[in-house]
Amino acid sequence: MTKFVFVLLLISLMVFVSQLAYGGGEGSLKPGECSKACEYRCSKTRIPTTCLHFCNMCCDKCLCVPSGTYGHKEECPCYNNWKSRQRKPKCP
Repeated sequence: MTKFVFVLLLISLMVFVSQLAYGGGEGSLKPGECSKACEYRCSKTRIPTTCLHFCNMCCDKCLCVPSGTYGHKEECPCYNNWKSRQRKPKCP
């Protein structure tokens, strides 16, 4: 019984962490969850402060952060389609 409870707790923790780290689709995050999702998204970038700034701005608007640390922007069309004045992607 103890192993079963431990496994359930471990699975619950993994699901919780993955929801924070991975947006899970457009509008799937609450505003308070953006910072954790962006910390993960920007964890491997060379310029983390800039990445975090734009990621949080994009997440606040779209309530989504693509999974992983790079790519997968198709998961969040709002995040993917927001462009700068130079027509470059605004969101990391």
